[in-house]
Amino acid sequence: QVQLVESGGGLVQAGDSLRLSCAASGRTFSSSRMGWFRQAPGKEREFVAAISWSSGNTYYADSVKGRFTVSRDNVKNSVFLQMNSLKAEDTAVYYCAAGWNGGTSCNYWGQGTQVTVSS
Repeated sequence: QVQLVESGGGLVQAGDSLRLSCAASGRTFSSSRMGWFRQAPGKEREFVAAISWSSGNTYYADSVKGRFTVSRDNVKNSVFLQMNSLKAEDTAVYYCAAGWNGGTSCNYWGQGTQVTVSS
């Protein structure tokens, strides 16, 4: 089992920045890649970014490339999502997930944190 707890969401204005954190506990070694996803009201959950625990390789959705940066701290078992130049369309509940292998399927999910960007 892997437990994930997100934090760092909030209400910001367009152009501002936010940093989301995800603290992982449990059998994290079994989940080689950690992902960030989001779900806006009335829309399906979508992939945002992911990172490999071991190599640090990163993956991004086209909609966030150049604005968002995913990183990890292996010592603290934490993953981060730095979001810059936020837009109103980034408004969503953001989820941390473990065991990403492509698409939107993961083995474990956090409870989500709300990000609201006002224009």
